[in-house]
Amino acid sequence: MQMDIVDLSRLQFAFTAMIHFLFVPLTLGLSFLLAIMESVYVMTGKTIYRDMTKFWGKLFGINFALGVTTGIAMEFQFGTNWSYYSHYVGDIFGAPLAIEALMAFFLESTLFGLFFFGWDRLSKEKHLAVTWLMALATNLSALWILIANGWMQHPVGSVFNVDTMRMELTSFADVLLNPVAQVKFVHTVSAGYVTGAIFVLAISSWYLLKGRDLAFARRSFAIASAFGLASALSVIVLGDESGYELGDVQKVKLAAVEAEWHTHPAPAAFTVFGIPDRETEKTNYALKIPAVLGLIATRSLDEEVTGLSDLKKQHLERIIRGQEAYVLLQQYRAGDKSPATVERFNEVSDDLGYGMLLTAYTDDVANATNEQIAQAVEDSIPAVGPLFWSFRLMVACGVSMLLLFTLAFWHSARRTVQKPKWLLKFALFSLPLPWLASEAGWFVAEYGRQPWAIGEILPTHMAVSQLTVTDIWISLGTIVVLYTIFVIIEMWLMTKYARLGPSSLHTGKYDLETPAGAKEA
Repeated sequence: MQMDIVDLSRLQFAFTAMIHFLFVPLTLGLSFLLAIMESVYVMTGKTIYRDMTKFWGKLFGINFALGVTTGIAMEFQFGTNWSYYSHYVGDIFGAPLAIEALMAFFLESTLFGLFFFGWDRLSKEKHLAVTWLMALATNLSALWILIANGWMQHPVGSVFNVDTMRMELTSFADVLLNPVAQVKFVHTVSAGYVTGAIFVLAISSWYLLKGRDLAFARRSFAIASAFGLASALSVIVLGDESGYELGDVQKVKLAAVEAEWHTHPAPAAFTVFGIPDRETEKTNYALKIPAVLGLIATRSLDEEVTGLSDLKKQHLERIIRGQEAYVLLQQYRAGDKSPATVERFNEVSDDLGYGMLLTAYTDDVANATNEQIAQAVEDSIPAVGPLFWSFRLMVACGVSMLLLFTLAFWHSARRTVQKPKWLLKFALFSLPLPWLASEAGWFVAEYGRQPWAIGEILPTHMAVSQLTVTDIWISLGTIVVLYTIFVIIEMWLMTKYARLGPSSLHTGKYDLETPAGAKEA
C-alpha cells in the first residue's frame, strides 16, 4: 500500500509519541516512590531507606534523561510535519505547551539536579523537600501536556475567526478546566504510579528469587505493593470517570471502542468479547454483561448509548450543513461580507469542520457528489476493530496488575513475601504489563479521535505541512534509528544497574534497627 503525506506524518508522530511514552509513566511513578522512601528515611533514620532512595533514584535518572530527549523531537513535529495545525490552533494549543516548558519542565530539571547532587550539601529535611517538589513538578509537567491534549479531544474556550482563518482563545479558564483534560490527567498519572510500582515490585522480586539484598528487596517490595494497590484502584475508579466523559462529549469514540453499532434500549450492555464486523455492522460471538455500559457511560439505567449507525446519520446532517458553511466562508473571503452572509454563516459555523471533511474527496466542496458525501460520512467513524481490541488489552492488563498488587500486599503485610515463589515470578513476568496498558490506552485516545486533528474542528488531512513523501521518509527513518538506539540504551543501562543492585551503594550489612549516624553492627 502506497502511503501519502498524511499517512506518513501520522505514522511518524505516532511512533515518536509511543516511544516517548515508554519513559513518561515510569518517571511519574518512580518520582513519588522516591519521595515516599526518603520520607521513611527521614522519619526513621535507617540507612537502608536512604540507599533505597539513591538506588531507585539512579534508575529514575536514567529514565528521566532519555524521556526528555525523546520528548523534545515530538514537540518539534508540530512545526515540521503539522504546520497548518500549528497555524490554525497555535494560539490555543501553544499556551499550555509554553507553560509546561517554561514553568514545569525547567522547575523539574532544576529539582532533578538538586536531588542527585544535594545529598551531601543539603540537610535531610531540605533534601526531602526537594524530592517531594521534584515529584510534584513531574506531575505538573504532565498536567500541562494533558491540558493541551484534552483540548484536542474536546475543544472548548475558543472560537473561529473568519478574518484570520484561525481558532482564537476566548477563555483560558475553560481550557484549563476542560473536563476531558482533567479526567485524562488523573487517569494518566495514576497509570504512571502503577508503572513505577510494578517496576520496583518486579526488580525486588528478582532479588528475592536470587536470595540477594533481602532486606532491601523486602522493604522495596512492601512499599511498591502498598503504593501500587492504591494506584491500581485509583486507575479503575478514574477509568470509569473517563468512560462517563466519553459518553458525554465523545460519543463516537465510546461507540467505536464498545463496537456499539446500533442504539439499543437502555441500559446498554457491555461487550466483554466479540469480533466486530464493520461490513455487516455486527459483533460476532459477542459476550455481553447487561446494563454495565449504560451505567459507565450515562450513570443511569434509562439513558441510551447512541450507536454508530445513528451517529453516522447525525454526521450526514452536519456534513451537509458544514458544506454550506464552507461555501459561505469562501464567499466571505472573496468579498461578500453582507449581513445575510455573515448571519447565515454564524448559524452553521459550528459544522464547518464537517464540511472540511469533504476536501479529502473533492476540490469543489460546493458541488460534492452524493457518493463523496457518503464516503465522508463513512470515514467520520474510526476503525472499530483496533479500538475494540486495544481497549480490552488495556483492561486485561489492569485487572492482572490489580490481582498482583492485592496478593503482594497481602503477603507483604503477613511478612511471607519470600515463601510463595510463584508470586515473585508473577511479579517479575508482569513487568511489561503497565507499558502494554499505557500504550493501548493512548492508542484508544488518539486513534479514536480520527478523522480529527482537533475534535470536530480540523480534519487530520488538512493539518499537515506541505512536504514531499521523500522528506517525511527521510525524517521518519532518522527518528526510527535514533529512537531505537535510545530504547536500547535505556534497557541496557536499566539492566546493568538493576543487576548491580543496591550493594553498589552500601558494602556493609544493614542493621535495620540502627539509625544512620549511630554505631552499626
